[in-house]
Amino acid sequence: MNQLKNWTKRFAMVCLFMMALFATLQSISGVNAQLLISHLTSLVSANKTVSGTQPSLEESIDWSKYPKHTVTATGYTAGIESTGKTKGHPEYGITYSGVKVKRDLFSTVAADLTVFPIGTILFIPGYGYGVVADKGGAIKGDRLDLYYETVEDVYNKWGKRNLDVYVVEKGNGKLSEETLKALNEDKAMQVFRQQYISSEKR
Repeated sequence: MNQLKNWTKRFAMVCLFMMALFATLQSISGVNAQLLISHLTSLVSANKTVSGTQPSLEESIDWSKYPKHTVTATGYTAGIESTGKTKGHPEYGITYSGVKVKRDLFSTVAADLTVFPIGTILFIPGYGYGVVADKGGAIKGDRLDLYYETVEDVYNKWGKRNLDVYVVEKGNGKLSEETLKALNEDKAMQVFRQQYISSEKR
C-alpha cells in the first residue's frame, strides 16, 4: 500500500514539474504550451508511421472530399460462371472497354455505364481502387461487379455488400491498357503495393 502511495506522489510531482516547466517556457518564449504539446504529439505519430506502422490507403486520404455513391457490390471472374466464356474463347478475360481484367492497385470493375461511364475511377472501401472497364447484363443502376481472379476469392474476400463508394474521377467513356498500366505503376501509389499484396494473400 505504501508503495502505491509513493508512486502516486511521484507521478503527481512529475505532472506538477511538467506543468511548471511548460508555464515557464510559455512565459519566457511566448510559445503556447498547448500548441507545443499538440506539435510534439503529431511528431510522435509521424514517427510511428515512419517506423513501420504505415496507415492503409483508406486511412491516408480524406475520402469525404469526393462524391459518395451508395451501391450494391458483388464480385465476378473472367470464367464461365460470370461471363459464359471459357479459357479457349477469344474474348476470355477481355472487358467491354477492350482492356484485360485485372486485380491490382487499380482493378477492373463492371458498372451500369449510364451511372459510371467507362474509365471512371472509384475508391471502394475494403477492395481498393476500381476502374470501370466493363458492363454486365445484371449490373443495372446502383450496382457494381468487382473483378477477382477466382470464384473462391469472390466468396471468401467479398461476397455481396451494400456500401458507399467514392468517385475519384468521372470517366470519359474510354479506357486503354496504357492508362490502366500507368495508374498501377504510379510511383506515389507504390507505398501501398505491399499492403495490397498482403491483403490478397489473406
